[in-house]
Amino acid sequence: MHICVPQGPFSVLHGGVVSAIVRLFPLWVTVAGVAALVYPPAFTWFLDYGLITPGLQIIMLGMGVTLELSDFARVARTPGPILWGVLLQYTVMPLVGWSSGYLFSLPTPFAVGLILVCCCPGGTASNVIAYLAKADVALSVSMTAFSTMLAAACTPLLTTWLVGSRVDVDARGLLISTAEVVLLPVLIGLILRRYLHSVTERILPVAPVAAVVMIVLIVAAILGDQKDAVFESGARLLAAVVTAHSAGFLLGYVLGSRTGGFGNAARTISIEVGMQNSGLGAVLAQAHFANPLTAIPSALSAITHCILGSAAAALWSRRPPTEVSPKFGR
Repeated sequence: MHICVPQGPFSVLHGGVVSAIVRLFPLWVTVAGVAALVYPPAFTWFLDYGLITPGLQIIMLGMGVTLELSDFARVARTPGPILWGVLLQYTVMPLVGWSSGYLFSLPTPFAVGLILVCCCPGGTASNVIAYLAKADVALSVSMTAFSTMLAAACTPLLTTWLVGSRVDVDARGLLISTAEVVLLPVLIGLILRRYLHSVTERILPVAPVAAVVMIVLIVAAILGDQKDAVFESGARLLAAVVTAHSAGFLLGYVLGSRTGGFGNAARTISIEVGMQNSGLGAVLAQAHFANPLTAIPSALSAITHCILGSAAAALWSRRPPTEVSPKFGR
């Protein structure tokens, strides 16, 4: 029986320039982040002109135009691995984010920012890493899409719960912003795909590259704008971010094995749990927290999870998994 699956912007990569650009995404975001710290004006214009939120909306629109309502049938037909992975994403990562902030005694703005990004859904970058790791790309895209649709409720509620004692959080404002920058663009993309095929055909070829460019610019702009704070925060903040994402990858892999052993599903869930939508974290931090330092963990998160994900992809792509029948159903 044929099963339709979401094809997200990064889920199917073909040859040529587009493929090369997308495959090297972890390199671009790392190089741009370093360049922003060396010469901030090269990227801070993206922030100065207020383009961060529109940039994230472009990414979400790109995801939306690659989806169809029927694609979500996969959630109903093989719900186990998808629902289990999304559950881990919204439990494991928020908890390791909170724990890492406490463990490294981060100042309040950094701790709040780390918790916020760990409460975000999976990012489209995870689809790239799943592809490079030769994992289950269809599962990766399905998890990203499903966690994104839940983000309007899960991200604000989890963030409010975990950081409410540290700072005042406008839960309603977070709900509205998350809907505006995530749900609305995705829904517009779904509508375009269904009713305006000619427009969709023009958008699809450039969606992967546009998403890569937007993520790189968002991360670099925030790092460049807060260059001094990044250097002053030093090893402690970086250690907390690395610890949170490392724990996410590890726990996602171990707990993901409940889907049928340490096979492709476990690897995919590990990638999805360990990688967040850092762009969303940055947008929400800037919009709803007065201290600009709150956005820095999201920027460092983007670089960190790309490097860790790339390392995992390099390892797993050389070691084919032993497949086991999923315990949660096919």
